[in-house]
Amino acid sequence: MKLSRSLSKLRCGKTKNDENSESNKVSTQRCNINVEAEVKWELRPGGMLVQKRDIGDESIKEEIMLIRVVTGSRWHDISIQPTSTFGELKIILSMVTGLEPKEQRLLFKGKEREDEDYLHMVGVRDKDKVLMLQDPATRERKLATESIIASYRTI
Repeated sequence: MKLSRSLSKLRCGKTKNDENSESNKVSTQRCNINVEAEVKWELRPGGMLVQKRDIGDESIKEEIMLIRVVTGSRWHDISIQPTSTFGELKIILSMVTGLEPKEQRLLFKGKEREDEDYLHMVGVRDKDKVLMLQDPATRERKLATESIIASYRTI
């Protein structure tokens, strides 16, 4: 079964653009009012190419959201795009905290998130909180390394 949207209810007559239309232009005539708009496309994170939606006169734009990342007794406010991944968030946090991305564990809504997970797909919104923990195995390795270095310094 094939579904299509028809503009026949909106048209009062043919326009010259009906015969010679461009691929990115849509033109209709509504009772002597000519409406012309350019079709805009966006690439979704899954790789799907879709037409951008319009809300009134403003199209949906790529927003910047503020996320509060809590690390123990400290917190950091990070500005990031909703279509970013948790891996990209880890890179930003490594600049702020000094912990390498592989040493970080990010939890949102009680679950550890993978580096490939997109923020907006998991449900992260503006002013949400994300918990960052240091990986326990990495912490133990650092403590062992520091104790070995300290023992050489005393000799």
